[in-house]
Amino acid sequence: MRHLLSAADLDRAQAVTVLDVAEQMAATQRREIKKLPTLRGRTVVNLFFEDSTRTRISFEAAAKRLSADVINFSAKGSSVSKGESLKDTALTLEAMGADAVVVRHPASGAPHRLAHAGWTRGAVVNAGDGTHEHPTQALLDAFTMRRHLVENATGADLAGRRVAVVGDVLHSRVARSNVLLLNTLGAHVVLVAPPTLLPVGVEGWPCEVSYDLDATLAGAHGDLDAVMMLRVQAERMNASYFPSVREYSRRYGLDARRVGLLPDHTVVMHPGPMNRGLEISADAADSPRSTIVEQVTNGVAVRMAVLYLLLAGARDLAPAGPPADEVALTEGVLP
Repeated sequence: MRHLLSAADLDRAQAVTVLDVAEQMAATQRREIKKLPTLRGRTVVNLFFEDSTRTRISFEAAAKRLSADVINFSAKGSSVSKGESLKDTALTLEAMGADAVVVRHPASGAPHRLAHAGWTRGAVVNAGDGTHEHPTQALLDAFTMRRHLVENATGADLAGRRVAVVGDVLHSRVARSNVLLLNTLGAHVVLVAPPTLLPVGVEGWPCEVSYDLDATLAGAHGDLDAVMMLRVQAERMNASYFPSVREYSRRYGLDARRVGLLPDHTVVMHPGPMNRGLEISADAADSPRSTIVEQVTNGVAVRMAVLYLLLAGARDLAPAGPPADEVALTEGVLP
């Protein structure tokens, strides 16, 4: 595999390989010296046409810890603000010798266009396109779940685990990627949202749908292993999708009372940034079972794994006997 554009690009073996390599990368980040020589001489461009904190900094940290040269591109203050097209921007980056382009764009499908139009010879990683997908977020979420829910996680998937994804599914690229990846890894997903915040065609997604959060948390779809709250994306809304903030929070917000409905082992997740007091209360966000801050930490290790596998590891991301990436790592890449 040359690019990572969608969670659907990964089969089970490939997804597990990424998670296993991320586990190795995470181990290196507990050392005093965190930097590895793996991508020395390679150039990674962060091409962000939308505002971002966690994802952009996470990719930058991942590339730098692998010793890659990093170029951060922001649409604000660039020639894009003068009307330059994605094609011309990509051709400029190609002329500069980009080995990988990490792209976030408000238009769904922009990373696919960049990867397949011949504008760049580098690997393209989708860091979020419109309301379409965000595959590395789904990978770091799965990595976090696996660490909490599966003993001896290396080589394991999430088969049989039950995950609720709650909130603004309509505008969430995280929701779509998580449904696809968790289904590939054998998990059962239920989407919980008001009808107005579910996309057309959701019945064709490999998941269940519920409109009742309390019933779902109480086990109507089986005991949950993880509850993922989604940010209400008011900036993408040009109409009223629910009566009021208070009403939405009452019906679909996660608070201390609802956390109390969950089994003891269930983890609480959120891709960030959070609207505290809207989709999640401070009590729920800061509870001992919350993995929200840990997800940010895990994002660096997962993105290190993705960049390593695309630029230095096995191109197809598939293990054969001892994983090629593991052999490379143990033979000197990770001193």
